[in-house]
Formats: sequence, structure tokens, C-alpha cells
Amino acid sequence: MKILIVNKFLYPNGGSETYIFEIGKQFVNAGHEVQYFGMDHKNRSVGNHVESYTTEMDFHTGKIQKLLYPVRIIYSLEARNKIKKVLEDFEPDIVHLNNFNFQLTPSIIYEIISYKKRRQKQVVIYYTAHDYQLICPNHMMIVPSTGEKCGRCLSGEFNNCSRFRCIHDSKIKSVLGSMEGYLYRYLKTYRYIETIICPSDFMKRKLDSNSLFKEKTITIHNFVNAKKYENKQKKDYVLYFGRYSEEKGIATLLKVCRELDDISFIFAGSGPLESEVNKVKNIQNMGFLRGDDLVKLISEARFSIYPSEWYENCPFSIMESIGYGTPVVGADIGGIPELVIDGSTGVLFNSGSSEDLREKIRMLWSQEKLLDKITENCKEKQFDTVEEYCNRLLYLYKRSLGGF
Repeated sequence: MKILIVNKFLYPNGGSETYIFEIGKQFVNAGHEVQYFGMDHKNRSVGNHVESYTTEMDFHTGKIQKLLYPVRIIYSLEARNKIKKVLEDFEPDIVHLNNFNFQLTPSIIYEIISYKKRRQKQVVIYYTAHDYQLICPNHMMIVPSTGEKCGRCLSGEFNNCSRFRCIHDSKIKSVLGSMEGYLYRYLKTYRYIETIICPSDFMKRKLDSNSLFKEKTITIHNFVNAKKYENKQKKDYVLYFGRYSEEKGIATLLKVCRELDDISFIFAGSGPLESEVNKVKNIQNMGFLRGDDLVKLISEARFSIYPSEWYENCPFSIMESIGYGTPVVGADIGGIPELVIDGSTGVLFNSGSSEDLREKIRMLWSQEKLLDKITENCKEKQFDTVEEYCNRLLYLYKRSLGGF
């Protein structure tokens, strides 16, 4: 089987990139052919045989100055032309979309359909919903200026994006986001996607609020490749690893860390609030880590914290922590409660509540027997491996192609 994986970033940048790299490697290991399409970048680590990629473009920083820039982020003719070259050369059976809005745009969907008609070839489009881009122009269902959790666009009223300046508090970017939402709703572009993979039941419920998606969605929780570290000695610190940003609940967590000055915290990550992290005396900031260094830090922590204040989907960080036998204090928001089972693999707290977070951290830190019990539960918890996850995808692919 030939599988084309599409994602705007083709270098390590976040959870969706971890996802595409891992499933791609597993598909190859299983004997399938895999190529990638997305933006070019100096750190690009995967690609396609014809070396066809779109020009690097960052919608999220800087000002929109070029005349054609607003058009490119709604309908990219460049992306359509570039993916055409890959389709003609690779002749995929499956095109698996991931994050594509703004930089690649849904124009690529129309090229895939055009290719199918030209070649009279069966090509099936899959999509993994890493965020809420199909139903929310800013992809996060949150009003950034206030932190308010929001569902105003679920009914297709995308004008709310410009009304509340939902994209980086920029009027012009928010207007463009609204325009994109209305355009592809009117064209019913996403009807060409056969199956939408939702990494959480929460995500599925949100997408199912749109009748166009309801018959297409299926929940498959993410995979984790955590290898158990036997007899790992726990050390006296609490861990946060991830992005240092408002939506991740960092401001709330920093407040709690200051109040719990008898507890040692280790942070591993980076982001816009890093300077604030460095001001807290009982936080040791390790910066961005990966590989064995991060695994060691996770495995040896008493427990980790996931204090998010937006509708998280299915965070790899939580699955990794539990997979390495480290309980999680997690916010009760989005798909997090599907992973952190309260009292079993961790404890939940009210998202955004510093009082409740402080109480739950203190409880786990001070109640050794409870923490030991939850730690043992984590050691027994099993998530899908990447091999098991990809076997599920391959089953769906083959069924779509009429293989059985």
C-alpha cells in the first residue's frame, strides 16, 4: 500500500509531528511505502521523492504585509501545484491529512480529487484531528484575549472569530479565519474526507455537532511507546514537561509553585513564559529535553502535572508519564479525563483553579500510601503501542479500499 502523509510541518515541532513520524516509520516497517508532503524548512526530516514542498510560511507571527498573503492562507495555489507533483509521481492509495490549514490550505483536497478523476484511480482521504480546525477558526475553541472556553462557531457562525479577534488578537487574521471557515463550509469541501480519526471521545463529540462530520468520525486514542523502567527509584520532585504558555495553564501552575515553596518542581520545556518560570525559586528549569534525558526525568518524578486550560485532545505527555509509571495531576478539561482516571492513574483538578490544583498537589505529595497505590496502577496501565495503533489504521485503510 502507498500512503502519503500530509502535515504542514515536516520537522519536530509538537505532538502532530511526533504522530506522523511514528506512524510513518511503522508503516514502512510493515512493508508499505510512505512519503510526506508539507512545507519546506531547514530542519525538515522527512519528504518525498520529487522534493516538492511549499514555501515556508508562518501565519502565527509577524504582520500580514504581502498583497497575496491573505489569499494564500485561505486557498494556496502553490500547495495545490506542489502536491500535484507528488501525487503524479507517488500514486498513493491513501492520503492521510493532519494539520494543513493556513499554510497548506484545503486546496490540496481539491487536487487529490482532481487527481483521482484524471487517473481514474481509487484514492481515499483520511484525516486525524489533532485540534479543532474543522470547527473553530483558531483551532483551539478558546478566546485568547480572555482565556474563555468557547463553542460559538460549532454551529457554523464563523463571524464570531472576527468579532472576538480569536486569532492572535489580530482583526485582519481573525477576519481571514472567518472567511476560510465560511468558504469551505459553503463548498462542503470536507465531504471528500472519508474518515476522521478523533484521538479522544471529547473531540468526536465536538465534531459530531456538525452533521457533515457525524458519520465520518471514529475515536482512536493516541499511542505511546513508553518502555517500562523497572525498579526506577523515585526522587523528591514534581515534574511539568511541555510548552510554557498561557493555554497550558502555566500561569496558574506558577502561582501554585510559589505557594508550595517546600516542594521542589522541575520544568522541562520552552515557550513564551519561560522568563516567568525562571523567577520561581523552587523551580529548576531544565529547558527543552528529549530522548533518554526526558525519559529519566519523567520516570524518576514522584508525579507530573498537566494543568491545561484549553480543550486538550489526547496529549502524548500524559500518556508518556503514565506509561513510565508516573502518576499525573491533570486538569478536568477536554480529553484529559479519558487518560487520567481520577484516583487510579492520577488525580483531576478543576481546570484554572489554583486552589484546587494546590490542594491536589499537596494531597499526593503528603499521602505516600495513596501515591504508591496510584504509581502501581500506572505501571499496569496499557495504551496502544504504535504497532497496535497502525494495525487499526491499516484495517480501516484496507476496508476503505475494498480489501475485505
